[in-house]
Amino acid sequence: MGRRNTILLVLVFVGLITKKGFAAQLTVGGSQGWDESTDFNSWASAQKFKVGDQLVFKYSSGLHSLVELPNESAYKSCDLGGALDSKNSGNDVVKLTKAGTRYFACGTLGHCGQGMKVKITTVDGNAPSSPASASSSSSSSDASPASTSLHSITSFVVLAALSATVVLLSMF
Repeated sequence: MGRRNTILLVLVFVGLITKKGFAAQLTVGGSQGWDESTDFNSWASAQKFKVGDQLVFKYSSGLHSLVELPNESAYKSCDLGGALDSKNSGNDVVKLTKAGTRYFACGTLGHCGQGMKVKITTVDGNAPSSPASASSSSSSSDASPASTSLHSITSFVVLAALSATVVLLSMF
């Protein structure tokens, strides 16, 4: 009975580590960052945003800022008056804590109207992966080869550790 409890505890622990290990940190706009020249619709449609991921907005502080808008209407019309949050550090991190759609824009006069805004749709971490359409600016895993490779390595290490633990526990 003690061995079963230990194995169950190890499985729960590994599950928690694995879930945390799959959270991605995504730089909004990719290598260009939070800048007027970036096509945010294309960038967002190439991503899959999951609960637990973090968005990093990198920009020149003083030239740009970050404003979270309350709804799609404010997003479409670039109405910054009812902003939910505002940041201006130049390296702002936003955690995606729940499924749903969030709207971000640059708070500098005229930048939102020039396209410096992004719509992020976050899905639960266990939702199936599917390509996002450009019109629905979707979702979470970083599509870069480096991120995919990191997820693969993390999965391998977790599975190897789990297998070794089960083998060791069965020996005693």
